[in-house]
Amino acid sequence: MLVRLPRSVSEAQSCLAEGAVPVGGATLVWAGWQRDGFPEQAVSLRELPEAKVIGNGTLGSAVLLHEIDERVPEVLRKAAGGVGTGAVRRTATVGGNIVGSTLRCLLPAALVLDARAVVLEPDGPVETDLAELLAKRPLLLSLHWREPVASGYRKLTGQLRGEVPFVVAAAVGAAEGADAPVLRVAVRDGYDVLSETVPCDTDTDTGRVLRALALTPLGTLPEGVFEAVRDVVGGVVERAGAR
Repeated sequence: MLVRLPRSVSEAQSCLAEGAVPVGGATLVWAGWQRDGFPEQAVSLRELPEAKVIGNGTLGSAVLLHEIDERVPEVLRKAAGGVGTGAVRRTATVGGNIVGSTLRCLLPAALVLDARAVVLEPDGPVETDLAELLAKRPLLLSLHWREPVASGYRKLTGQLRGEVPFVVAAAVGAAEGADAPVLRVAVRDGYDVLSETVPCDTDTDTGRVLRALALTPLGTLPEGVFEAVRDVVGGVVERAGAR
């Protein structure tokens, strides 16, 4: 198998056009290739500058999870820090986790940041939303977002859906076309992710926010999980300056 390492977007396009398969950090695809056979060509973005950016509201798809630090919001940093073991985090990439994984540990954090994705299409890079990213699974170049006012994250190792731990992510930030900030909450429930958005300006009462969330599908979660939602949301709203 030939592994190609493009150093420009145009080189990456050529690799895809010639049938190269994205390899990410190889933490997930390698076992499948060993079972089903290796492709003739693979492409890694680890030498592509656009895929290695960290900070200023951007995170590249080739960034290793252990490289994610204070340059990104707390919710994304904690989500990355909770993935697997240290050995996994030193190999796994952002793109592999969100696009190539069934667990998608970073997805709840990306959702509450209202992140957008830059993906590589045959005609060049284009911006899309996370729903289209997951549906079409194109080659991800980077995520970008507007900085939140506050954010938080918790992995509930004692609360499982099958063998999958619940995770809770929340962030207060701006909403396009809205005058006041909103609170976004996402919960991974098994292999699915539930997300909801409610108003949350600086005059919002935390109890009112939680009552609004309880009326959404999040309110049907197991009590132990919704209790974690209460705790995470309470901390985020408090840090955001609401009463």
